[in-house]
Amino acid sequence: MEIKSEISSLASRFLALNYSLEVDQIEIQNTKKDFKGDITIVLFPFYKEIKKDLISEFGKSFGENLVKSSDNISGFNIQGGFLNLDVEDSYYLKFIDSIKNNKNFGKVEQSDETYIVEFSSPNTNKPLHLGHIRNNLLGYSIAKILEANGKRVKKVQIINDRGIHICKSIISWKLYANGATPESENIKGDKFVGEYYIMFDKVHKEQMKILIDSGMDKDLASENTSIMKAAKEELSKWESNVKETREVWKMMNDWVYKGFEKTYNLLGVSFDKNYYESETYLLGKNIIEEGLQKNILYKRQDSSVWINLDNEGLDEKLLLRSDGTSVYMTQDLGTAVQRISDNSDARGMIYTVGNEQDYHFKVLFKILKRLGYQWADNLFHLSYGMVDLPSGKMKSREGTVVDADDLIYNLIDSVKLTTESLEKFQSTNDELDHDEYKKIALGALKYYILKVDPKKNILFNPDESIDLTGNTGPFIQYAYVRIQSILKKVNKVVSIDHDYKLSSKEKDVLILIHEYPSILINSYKDLSPAIIANYLYELVKSFNSFYQNHHILNSESKESSSIRISISIKTSSIIESACDLLGIDLPKKM
Repeated sequence: MEIKSEISSLASRFLALNYSLEVDQIEIQNTKKDFKGDITIVLFPFYKEIKKDLISEFGKSFGENLVKSSDNISGFNIQGGFLNLDVEDSYYLKFIDSIKNNKNFGKVEQSDETYIVEFSSPNTNKPLHLGHIRNNLLGYSIAKILEANGKRVKKVQIINDRGIHICKSIISWKLYANGATPESENIKGDKFVGEYYIMFDKVHKEQMKILIDSGMDKDLASENTSIMKAAKEELSKWESNVKETREVWKMMNDWVYKGFEKTYNLLGVSFDKNYYESETYLLGKNIIEEGLQKNILYKRQDSSVWINLDNEGLDEKLLLRSDGTSVYMTQDLGTAVQRISDNSDARGMIYTVGNEQDYHFKVLFKILKRLGYQWADNLFHLSYGMVDLPSGKMKSREGTVVDADDLIYNLIDSVKLTTESLEKFQSTNDELDHDEYKKIALGALKYYILKVDPKKNILFNPDESIDLTGNTGPFIQYAYVRIQSILKKVNKVVSIDHDYKLSSKEKDVLILIHEYPSILINSYKDLSPAIIANYLYELVKSFNSFYQNHHILNSESKESSSIRISISIKTSSIIESACDLLGIDLPKKM
């Protein structure tokens, strides 16, 4: 039995027999570094149930009982409200011996449960930017974490390929491109189209100023510039299926898709299926019609369609404009229904979308539930914070966003420059190829983004991300390369002596290795790759300390070499496994 499960079982029995306490959950954690011990039971929750005159003896009696009841617990100490237990070395030695051939250590066998994970979901009027990078990395990692926990996963995106924002790019291109294409200008397709979106905003603001200076109200001026009117007319033509508009729309979207694909390949993410707003919004309109027939939705005098969610703690929500055109909610209703129709065995659906859409998803889930879709109870919004650079916030329309490709290529150049300036590199002249620099740069980017709790905002500092000494991707990658260089010299691993006396450094690494399955479970429960990333940092730090204090290959005895090589092999294996869940590739040399 796993040691924490054994302790929990013994502790529950002790509390029931001696204090008549029936406890649902006992808080058990690894002992903090400042205290002696390996595993800690938190005693505070029990104090309120125990008579005050018995509290002073409670911890001592608890500890003595656990030592007496388990062959795996050798001693204990009490610090305040914490019972710190010493675990026998033999437990960890038997443990590392038992997993030495387990290539899937920590992972769960696949079940029949399927989860749909949505991420990326870009607009076809601009290239992917730094914010999209966080979205893609989070969504892809969550999909991998679900798989590690035994779930089947379908990775999907909804491509927002229609609407007024798309028509802005179309009109701008028609007015100012003179027939230019990405090929003629030698520009990546998504970036090319994005420049016309920026141009629209510039012209729109210039025309607004003229109208405002003539005495028109600002809001009225915003809707009545000639270029805005042209975009609205283009949207109406699109919804009326006018051939010329549809042909230009398809051509420009195809340019963007080719650009997106290059960025996805660069990031190392992929999808099992793409959904398109231009298709799902029609299904959304049908769903709204059904809602009207069931009197769940209602029409106002101007023919717009709404739902009242006042009794849900929300408010009234527009679902269809008075002119019959759809809103984001329309297509999201259609997309949700279509996805479940495509995956009837889906246990749940996770939307990876920024926290500015928190309200939107609360409303979406409530509407689906009101409309009678029982699976709406299994919808989750993975809400994440924004990403900015030290230079400030980004705005797509003003062209101040950081293009994802530019950021990655600049990071690759920075890694190359930094590496080639190192004394070690200059003395050996052991050149890395572009692929190795790319792995290091993307490892830096991915780790920096994913080590932060998804709910928190990120200030991405490219220079910090490639530091070899901090809590960074390159720090993890370098440790892996170092371990691989050691293991290349190993001819044969001899069996582990279960009576071996572990040093504190050896035991520290073993305790963290032992923790890996729990880390995977917790990252799934919290939908947080940050739990894996920060665990990985602690594991590597602990291994580095072990490495600096002990010889591995030329140790003092055959027994010590055997356990140290085993620790190195399993640490390397976990780094590979955890980095795979974070989407990080490991270089062969650094």
